[in-house]
Amino acid sequence: MSRLRIVIATGNDGKLREFRRALARLDVELVSAREAGIARFPEETGASYEENALLKAGFAALQTGLPALADDSGLEVDVLEGAPGIYSARFGGEIGDGERIAFLLEKMRDVPRGARGASFVSTVVLATPGGEVKSFVGECRGEILEGPRGDGGFGYDPVFFSPELHRTFAEADGYAKGRVSHRGRALQRFLEWALTPVGKRTIQETAPRRNPNL
Repeated sequence: MSRLRIVIATGNDGKLREFRRALARLDVELVSAREAGIARFPEETGASYEENALLKAGFAALQTGLPALADDSGLEVDVLEGAPGIYSARFGGEIGDGERIAFLLEKMRDVPRGARGASFVSTVVLATPGGEVKSFVGECRGEILEGPRGDGGFGYDPVFFSPELHRTFAEADGYAKGRVSHRGRALQRFLEWALTPVGKRTIQETAPRRNPNL
């Protein structure tokens, strides 16, 4: 019997690495969107992280006939009343990560230390071709620094200081970040569920509908 497969519904290579690292214990093959033949995803028009993650996971599941995992995540800054939130990847317009960080820091230029609290939030969604949907949420608290530190990670990682790690996410290695990050915590909750009899059955029941071209 061939190994079960789950599509990771993201075009972000950094996220793909985090999914594969976090789910290494799961006895399935994690197929990237590119390997599954998915070149692009629907526009993220949802009003929440869960809705946006479901858009991607549901699309991938229907396209491939395999269960699919996707996440949507964002940075919620206290003094910005939770912004940029679900718009984190589009904050400041169609610009790169460095420019987006600069845009955020300019918005917070006059905010003193001690008032720069923020949360990273992630919702991971599993969708199957048969219509099963499960959601898992992770969150972590930190502080936005006045300038970037570290050259790892992606997105806002260089300015997000984790008190649990005593460094920014960009300064931490992938395994350390994965233990405390929003996405790492959501994926850990998915993994715990996936290893239960109900979780195993939900994933395995999709096996006969695998796309023979994958």
